[in-house]
This record gives sequence, C-alpha cells and structure tokens, in this order.
Amino acid sequence: MTATRRVHPVSLLRAERVSFLPLVTAGLFLLLGHGWEAILPDRMLSALVFVWLFAMIVAGSVAVVRHADCLAVTLGEPYGTMILTLSVASIEILTIAIVMTTGDPNPTLARDTMFSVVMIVLNGLVGLALLLGGLRYHEQEYNLQGVIAYLSVIVSLAVFGLVVPNFTVTTPGPTFSRGQEGFLIVMCLGLYLVFLAIQTTRHRTFFTEAVRVEPDRKNPHHDAHRAVLDIRSMPHHIALLVGYLALVIFLAEKLAILLNHGLDVLGAPPALGALLVAILVLAPEGLGGVYAALANNLQRAINILLGSALATLSLTIPSVVAIGLFHGKNVVLGLDPVESIMLMLTLVVSMLTFASGRTNVLQGAVHVMLFLAYLMLIIWH
Repeated sequence: MTATRRVHPVSLLRAERVSFLPLVTAGLFLLLGHGWEAILPDRMLSALVFVWLFAMIVAGSVAVVRHADCLAVTLGEPYGTMILTLSVASIEILTIAIVMTTGDPNPTLARDTMFSVVMIVLNGLVGLALLLGGLRYHEQEYNLQGVIAYLSVIVSLAVFGLVVPNFTVTTPGPTFSRGQEGFLIVMCLGLYLVFLAIQTTRHRTFFTEAVRVEPDRKNPHHDAHRAVLDIRSMPHHIALLVGYLALVIFLAEKLAILLNHGLDVLGAPPALGALLVAILVLAPEGLGGVYAALANNLQRAINILLGSALATLSLTIPSVVAIGLFHGKNVVLGLDPVESIMLMLTLVVSMLTFASGRTNVLQGAVHVMLFLAYLMLIIWH
C-alpha cells in the first residue's frame, strides 16, 4: 500500500494547474449560455472553437486518468487498471449519448463509434505499443491466460453485437428486434460481470506479469510512471476524478453541437465524426498503454488496451441500445460489409498475435498497417 500525504492548498493548486484552462473554458460556456451558438454559421470561428474544445476535453480526460492511476497505485492490480478502464468507458458512453441526442438523428453514430474504438485499440494502439516495445526490448512477455480471457469475450461480443444484426430477419435492416436487444443487453452485462469476477477474485494472477522484471540500471523505465505520480488520499483522488468526469461531460455536450453542425455543413461521412469521438475518449488511455509498453510492462499495457476494447463492447453496446429503447427507436448495430471484414480480420490477427506469450516488432507492424488500412477505407470506402 502506497503511503499518502495530506493535501495542502498551494500544492493542490500546483498539482492541478494543467486543468485550469478546461475549468476556465467551462466557466465561459456557463456564462454565455446558448449565446455562443451564434458562431455556428462562421466556419472558421467554429473550427477554432472545435479544436479548442477538443484539446480541453483531452486535458480533462488526462486529469481523470491521472487520478485513476493514483488510485491504481494505491489499490494495486488488477483493481487499478479496472478503475482506469471504467473511468474512460464512462466518458465514452456519456459522450456518445450526448452526441446521439444532440442535433439531427444519426442512427449509425453509436455503431460507427464502437467500431472506431475497437479498430483504434486493437490495431492502432496495440500495434504502436508492440512496435515501440519491440524496438526497445526486442521481445516482451505477458500472461497468456489473461489475454485469452480478454479475447474470448471481445470476439464473442464484437461478432454478436456488430456482425450478427446484418443476418437477422425479425426486423428490416442491420438491427435487432426488441427481444433480441434485451438479450444483447443481458449478454453484454452478464459476460462483463463474470469477467470482472475472475479478474478480481479467483483468477487475479491471470492479469499480472507472468515474469516480474525487477527494475535495475539497465531498465530505468520500469518504475518511471509510479515515480511521477502525486499520491494522496483515496477520498482526494475519488472526489477529483468524479469532478473532472463532470467537467469532461459538460464540455463534450458543447463539442457535440459543433460536431453535428460541422458534419451537416461539410457533408462529411458519419464515420469521420465517429472516429473523432473515438480518438477523443481514447487519447489519455491510449497514451497510458503505450507508455507502459515503453516501460517494459507489457502486461499493464495489455490490461489497459484490451480492457478498453472489452469495456466498449460490454458497456457501450447495452447503453446505446437502452437509449434507443428509451426513445422508441431501433439502433443500427450491424456493420457494412467492408467494415465487417475489417473487424473479422482484426480479431483473427489479434488471436494470432497473442497466441504465444511473447511479442515482437513484426506483430506490431501488422496491427499498425491494419489501422492505416482502416483510415484509408474511411476516405475511399
């Protein structure tokens, strides 16, 4: 258990100085009310405000992740990674919900965002982590049993939730019927609860390093992340984590207005908006996963990244389905044929990558190229 220290007002302000700009930004929007929406017809000004809001939300999300990391160090694994994953998942769910219920209806936004998250995590972030980790350490090890647990649930939910709706005949289009949606909610939440049970109780060792690498002079990066954290009391970090979550959600609501307006005016593909939302919610967690791989802690990187994909499928799917049920609308879940093939290819490659307990540069390069192919297909579908 890591020791905590008392909070001094001056040190608190110094520790949270990075979050001043997001707080000031939120204060300005509160003062302006709906008056700020007068800028929407001005494309240049709207674009500048969009970029600024995007940066402020990322800064707020980084603050959320920082306090989740402090709780992670205090509580130990796997509870720490679980808190981090659930914190980012809550940002993702609420951001998607806000964008879904803001502006003109966009029935495919939730599906496209979930697909974007899976592709960014399993290809972009996993690929970057394996590539950079392989370049620095040649080969890295992880606990094979934990990865198998992750992938078994990820593959099941991804195929059932995003591919199977294309082949059902109870409703027209790539949707489920009300009964099928109810089963999907139970399936997602039920499997996630079982997964959390094995992760935190009888099979905790599946999600810890198979071989502990002790830090030494040749590997100074291993404890770097722990060293830079400002560990305080648990109530302190919990309170600020919740506060920053509220800040991010408030700013995301304003960003959603700009995003929907911009997509309508520019006639951009809806997948582009989904990609922006996915990047927004994944940026802090993705950096944490890549940093862990660079610190030769691939197990933590896997826990963060695969945990993020799992949380998206297990929690975001039932959330958006529930929103659709509340509004009396069927949510479009089934992917387009090309997207379905890309998803299946990603899942197969992921199973091959994490089949031996060791990774290298080649595996990272394959995932990075699949991510670039996904970006290419957004532009030239």
